[in-house]
Amino acid sequence: MNSLAIIGAQWGDEGKGKITDLLGEKTDLVVRFQGGNNAGHTIIVDEEKIVLHQLPSGILRENCVSVIAHGVVFEPEAFLEELAKVESKIKVSPERLKISLNATVITTYHKILDAAREGKSSNKIGTTGKGIGPAYEDKAARRALKVKDLLNKEALLKKLKISMEEKGHLFKEVYSVEVPSIEEEALRLLALGDKLAPYITDTFSYLDKEARSGKKVLFEGAQGVLLDIDYGSYPYVTSSSTSAAGVFTGAGTTNGQVDERLGIVKAYTTRVGEGPMPTEITDAIGVEIQKIGNEFGATTGRKRRCGWLDLPALKYAVKASSLTSLALTKVDVLSGLKTLKVCEAYEINGKTYDCAFPGLDLEEATPVLKEVKPFNDKFESESYTSELQEYIKLIEDAVGIPVGIVAFGPERKQIHFRKSYL
Repeated sequence: MNSLAIIGAQWGDEGKGKITDLLGEKTDLVVRFQGGNNAGHTIIVDEEKIVLHQLPSGILRENCVSVIAHGVVFEPEAFLEELAKVESKIKVSPERLKISLNATVITTYHKILDAAREGKSSNKIGTTGKGIGPAYEDKAARRALKVKDLLNKEALLKKLKISMEEKGHLFKEVYSVEVPSIEEEALRLLALGDKLAPYITDTFSYLDKEARSGKKVLFEGAQGVLLDIDYGSYPYVTSSSTSAAGVFTGAGTTNGQVDERLGIVKAYTTRVGEGPMPTEITDAIGVEIQKIGNEFGATTGRKRRCGWLDLPALKYAVKASSLTSLALTKVDVLSGLKTLKVCEAYEINGKTYDCAFPGLDLEEATPVLKEVKPFNDKFESESYTSELQEYIKLIEDAVGIPVGIVAFGPERKQIHFRKSYL
């Protein structure tokens, strides 16, 4: 295969970064196609923790070119800070890092508006306050700044003025917050544009050319299918297409296809922020899983809610993204637990559902839980106990695709391949 997409198959935080990093050894290009710096991908290399937010997880592989495609909302200041940290460990040249000239720019105004809205909203959705939603709003409203505008003072000033026609009223009359002047924001962004200039390119044409020449391309998603703006548990979702469909709108593919769509799923379920979570565990076992799994957001530090593996939601994610195989992560967290369960279905208003179709009211869902045999496996052996084999088979039978990767921890050496990729 020459192309592979890595898709989160739950509510994000599934371990996409470490899988991308590992598969990056076999690929030529790693492409981020959606989201912004509200996602944190944690990678452990030689026991050193590296957290990436906007940089593709292939950046740590010298054989890879990392591409930030046009579907991303791009925060230039945070990006340069992140790049500086990575460059303290590995050299990153413009030949190895490309930023789309058509990616939407997150401005100071977007971040202030995001935080002000969440602070006063009667219906909080758990936003990170990093300006992601407002930036995507401007993109849809056709008034967004693009990365190429950071290289053109006249275009930048014009677009900032258009953007502030409505926001200025909101800041002054609705939220009563102080914001930088248009001139101040323009000068800040132009200075950042000067530093970014060597990396800015037409990534659509670049990717098309490289793919047609036979290069292997890995598309890296942020968040997960259940947070997709169209497929997720709306309104408790992110503002972009996190499913496999986002690859086509946010980056583009040669011949309109991706050979393999690998869904990343934890051996249990977690969720950050607000919104329904049918399998959430509210007793001591949930706290134990949270502690063992270190379930705190890499970007915000927020606690992740923990629950049993949700098969109806996973089955839906597989359908929504036409996933072809799964990577099962954090198996080590469940290893050794005395009690182990999975959710096989939901009961809603007296009816049973085995797939979380988008029309279901998950707030009203009661999980139908099945007790399974606990397992006690370690990463040192790729010969699994019968109990773990049964757990994996239960997942495969439920969703109809194979588990191709099993991860017992964040280290590269703790990941087992049951299927060949790239």
